[in-house]
Amino acid sequence: MKKVILLIAGNISLSLGVAGIFLPVLPTTPFLLLSAACFLRSSDKLYYWLTHHKMFGNYIRSYLKYKAISIKAKIISISLLWLVIGITIIFFITIIWVKVLLLLIAAGVTIYLLSIKTLTKEMLLALKKEVK
Repeated sequence: MKKVILLIAGNISLSLGVAGIFLPVLPTTPFLLLSAACFLRSSDKLYYWLTHHKMFGNYIRSYLKYKAISIKAKIISISLLWLVIGITIIFFITIIWVKVLLLLIAAGVTIYLLSIKTLTKEMLLALKKEVK
C-alpha cells in the first residue's frame, strides 16, 4: 500500500514539475526532486528512468549530488519568469494587490534561484562519467 501511495505521489509531483516548465509561478525543481524521492522508495525502474531522462536527468542528478543548477537554467528560468509575470501584470491583472503579490513571488523565486550554487564544468563532467 505504501508503494502505491508513493507511486501516485511521484507521478502527481512529476506532472506538476513538468507543468512548472511552462508555468513560471509553479516551481519545477521541488516537484521533480519530490518525484525522485517518491520513486526512490517505490520503484527502482521509475527512479532510474527519471534520473537518467534525456531532459530531466542531468538537472535532477546535479541538484541531488551538488545542490547546483547550470547557469543556462538560471538564465532561462529567471528570464521566462519575469517575462510571463510582466505580461500578466501589464495585460491581464487589474487588481493592484495581485500585481504586487506577483512581483513579490517573482522576486522571491529570483532570489532563490540566484542563491543556488551554479553547476561548474567539472561537476557536469563528473555527472556524465557516472552515467557511462
